[in-house]
Amino acid sequence: MKPLIAAAIFGILLMLTSIFAKEKKTISNFAIALLVILTGFNVRELGMTLSSGTVESLFNDMLRYDTFALWFNTLMGGVALIWALLNRQNIERVGTYVAEYYALMFFILVGVNLLAAYNNLLILFLGIEIISIPQYILAGSDKKSMKSNEASLKYFLMGAFSTGLLLMGIALLFGAMGTFNISHFDFSDGINMMSLAGIIFIIVALAFKASAAPMHFWAPDVYDGAPTPFAALMATIVKGAIFIAFLHLFKDSLSAVSESWIAVIAAVTVLTLFVGNITAVFQQSVKRMLAYSSIAQAGFMLFCLLALNAMGMKGIILYAVAYSVATIGLFFVLTKLKDNTYDGFNGLAKKEPWVAFSAAIFLFSLAGIPLTGGFFAKYYMLAAVIEQGGTMLYLVIFALLMAAVSVFYYFRVIMAMYFKGGEPEMEHSISNSDKLFLGISVAVLIVMGIMPDLFLQWI
Repeated sequence: MKPLIAAAIFGILLMLTSIFAKEKKTISNFAIALLVILTGFNVRELGMTLSSGTVESLFNDMLRYDTFALWFNTLMGGVALIWALLNRQNIERVGTYVAEYYALMFFILVGVNLLAAYNNLLILFLGIEIISIPQYILAGSDKKSMKSNEASLKYFLMGAFSTGLLLMGIALLFGAMGTFNISHFDFSDGINMMSLAGIIFIIVALAFKASAAPMHFWAPDVYDGAPTPFAALMATIVKGAIFIAFLHLFKDSLSAVSESWIAVIAAVTVLTLFVGNITAVFQQSVKRMLAYSSIAQAGFMLFCLLALNAMGMKGIILYAVAYSVATIGLFFVLTKLKDNTYDGFNGLAKKEPWVAFSAAIFLFSLAGIPLTGGFFAKYYMLAAVIEQGGTMLYLVIFALLMAAVSVFYYFRVIMAMYFKGGEPEMEHSISNSDKLFLGISVAVLIVMGIMPDLFLQWI
């Protein structure tokens, strides 16, 4: 509970900071200090829950903070800190409202906290809206760019539409169950048409938020048009929170009627993997390639819903962290280059060897190469489905084929950096602190690839 209140208070503090602090660097340093404090709150709360062995229930059981929720919040707080450390200068360049940008980021973390711990459909709705509204603003924060304005409007319209579907699904489930509390759902008499329709509406709405096909069409334009540091935030921490919300609802409440919706999730998974990977192959802009790659990665994350077991829960935690760190790192590299096409990476290994090495590790992780966090993330997701057995084994084979396709477009960037001649034009210089934070991100992925149990021991 304390991290939730702290994130909200810190967001309000940053809204007021611009009145007193005029230097952008001062505001960034203050925001990073608050992120460190918030991460400390999360660690303390997790430690207290582990020592007591109890689950904190709040507001008439509307929120439940178990170790899974607290550990996810702790990790996402750490990822947000990495994002801020890498992008502090890029955020300062976006516009004049730096304090407000950080404030919106803290409000997003409030929504992430709610989605990790909700036990009531109303809290699910509040969490998603608290996450979504700041993103609409951040997407259009570069007011001089038409692409940014377009991204904000498109994101708002699509988000409003998916919110309507979510509310319709919640209303139908409430009508069928007589309660918003997901732990009180009773399907002992089977599933009726009202509750089935509600489940389908919620799947479609959450698939919109997670950019899963065929509800993905807004994502490439929004990620491409939004300022790069905020696109990285939208594609990582937010997406991980949406999948935790997905897993929480379907594992804890709807697993008893999985035969009614599992085929829908399987179809969405296949389509998401196919559309994301195949379309990414034909992109010339690395930023748009990463946008379609994020759709493909969502396909792998959907495997936790097909499995609904302990292996899947471990997998989604690993996936959320490994995918987020690697994607944030790659978006950071893009902010330093003038040309975001593949040709813009030509010869980067000679000009900036450490940046090229870091980018290669990030790409290896996204591709699922061994000794990186992405390998074990994909392993756990696939192993979760294999553990379930049955007819879903064909999905594992299909996912492996799509993973092989992803290697092609990820390795195109590595080939450009290491095996093609050229002199990449740098938009901004890379400082020693940038290299340090890139090194921390690389170390996180390698540690995850060697000792994944460090990230799984408290689940």
